[in-house]
Amino acid sequence: MPRSIVLGNGRILVNYDAAYAVRDIYFPRVGQDNQTMGNLCRTGFWVDGRFAWVSDAGWERRLGYHEHTMVSDVSLRHTGLGIDAGFSDYIDMARDYLMRQVTLTTQSGFASARVFFHYDWFIGGSDIGNTVLYDPKHKAVVAYKDAAYFLLGGQTETATGISSWACGKKGGSNAGTWVDAEDGVLGRNAIEQGSVDCVVQFDLPATEAGGSRQLRHWVCMGARFQDVSSYGQDLILARGEETYRTRTRTYWSVWSDKDQKPIEEELGLEVRDLYRRSALIARCHVDNGGGIVAATDFDITKFARDTYAYVWPRDGALVAHALDRAGHEDITRKFFLFCKDALVAEGYFLHKYTPSGNIGSSWHPWSDAHGERVLPIQEDETGLVLWSLWEHFRIHRNLDFVVDLYSGLVVPAAEWMMSYVDAATGLPRHSWDLWEERWGVHAFTVGAVHGGLQAALNFAQLFGDATASDRLDAAIAGLRQAADGHLYRPDLNRFARRVNLRPDGGVDVDNVIDSAIYGLWRFGMYPPDEPRIVSTMEAIARELSNQEPAGGVARYANDYYFQVSHDVARVPGNPWFICTLWLAQWYLANARSLGDLKAARDIIDWVVKHQIPGGLLSEQVDPVSGGALSVSPLTWSHAELVLTVDEYLRRMQELRGNGRSAGAAATVAPATPPAPGPDGGVKKEVAT
Repeated sequence: MPRSIVLGNGRILVNYDAAYAVRDIYFPRVGQDNQTMGNLCRTGFWVDGRFAWVSDAGWERRLGYHEHTMVSDVSLRHTGLGIDAGFSDYIDMARDYLMRQVTLTTQSGFASARVFFHYDWFIGGSDIGNTVLYDPKHKAVVAYKDAAYFLLGGQTETATGISSWACGKKGGSNAGTWVDAEDGVLGRNAIEQGSVDCVVQFDLPATEAGGSRQLRHWVCMGARFQDVSSYGQDLILARGEETYRTRTRTYWSVWSDKDQKPIEEELGLEVRDLYRRSALIARCHVDNGGGIVAATDFDITKFARDTYAYVWPRDGALVAHALDRAGHEDITRKFFLFCKDALVAEGYFLHKYTPSGNIGSSWHPWSDAHGERVLPIQEDETGLVLWSLWEHFRIHRNLDFVVDLYSGLVVPAAEWMMSYVDAATGLPRHSWDLWEERWGVHAFTVGAVHGGLQAALNFAQLFGDATASDRLDAAIAGLRQAADGHLYRPDLNRFARRVNLRPDGGVDVDNVIDSAIYGLWRFGMYPPDEPRIVSTMEAIARELSNQEPAGGVARYANDYYFQVSHDVARVPGNPWFICTLWLAQWYLANARSLGDLKAARDIIDWVVKHQIPGGLLSEQVDPVSGGALSVSPLTWSHAELVLTVDEYLRRMQELRGNGRSAGAAATVAPATPPAPGPDGGVKKEVAT
């Protein structure tokens, strides 16, 4: 089930599913140690003898956030119980508290109501050796293992502390303590260890029809019992929960509008809201140690037995660039410091990393079919970190920060990229592609390496490193010449997505059309209006656009990943937000009049239409229904939306500054965009 609400503060990240059940609690690092391992943590209501979990059928749901904050604004209605339940949940901006405020409004009145919160513990990623206990001093349940403690407490309008509790076993023949709640009475077992879960209960007094009752429930998190008691619940009670709520709402509202772009005036309210939500989603996926996590939706483990909760240097570089464009310099600095520490001594990045900076799991082999050593890398990741770092400096001009990274990150990475070249062709040697599926020399990788080398050249010139400047200048020229000679294929009238280098110096060409070829212009190797780039991007728009009602653009022809339709002529692959937005970025780069911006605007509107309620963007979209596929949210999807909106506003300002009006003739004619699909998507037909 897609994650529909995400809350975080850089140490905690909590995901809720589409039913508004808690599924993931990451602590003390974002993306590492999922303390519930994606399992259902239930919230239930007992009203005058009738019971329902929020994950049951029978609820009407409206999920969202308080405007431009990381505070949820969720409304649930259950006609059978005669109640409306409003949730306003948040994670405090500075302390490790998950706060849940529930306002229960009765449609017909009730004599007694009880609210239950259940947690399915896998502390440290395992259900072995956990403990749950009732703490009478704090009238709370505490769950713990090793250096992770969780205090489950709260208060109602009439009482402080929980009303009752259940601590019990789960697994095997034990369904779990959540079953104990369904009759409205909990067992009050004092302590349990091993594979455990727990439920806490709050009692609400009677009220008449139309009346309401409120409770506050919190989960205080820490490394010691003192962290969750003295510096947790005791502080909340002393200062008042409202103190934390007010400061958290204020902080995120100000944070999300730091760049103060005129988005609403130029693109409308919905685009403004999704832009600011995207910046917030990106931020809560950045661990305070600097790692930018790709996604935290644990349900993907059912497909791959692994998660997206890793730091890919490529994804991180692009997300950092989006946050830089949105004005958030402080958090992106941490990412580049993370990269400096993660760089292998030889000067390249490995596949992916854990949020703590250790090497992540991988399927890239360290040897070839003959047993010879090969590098298990995606070279684009090394190039894009340098490219993003230069963009960071260009935007913020923070010289004192980048000077410390020049010798520790820029120089070794650039030296390695200049050395990792096939002598016969002048192209980079083989590595894995950005989709992590193919071995060879990829157009996207070549573009990213060019961007990284150009960034290194810019830094060398900035710091007066003449020797490095000369070598980098020659390397960039050689790479461009090699791409001209081997990647562009006249027989295709476009660039190839990949070539494989043979020992005799020849190349084998992969003719499959792939949206990632866009990297040849995106990172500065070729101008976006260069004729060969134009023919390539037109082919992408023509051949990878989904013809079914949902519209959008696929990764590549006959994409197998989560494949919904095998009718490749109509559905070349599931639409991806990032690939569709790449096309919008190319339209913007080629716009020569205000009228030329419409093609990109249509794609931005398409993204808005296909967001999950609450403002989240998944990795993929079902080509027919338009529903979310694969992980949700994907941080990269949100980053590309931020970049596209920012670029739209920049191009609009430039065109207005040039005195052009909508419909004016362009000096360099941009490619004709595809027409909108049935629901605002992109059709394959191209007007001529």
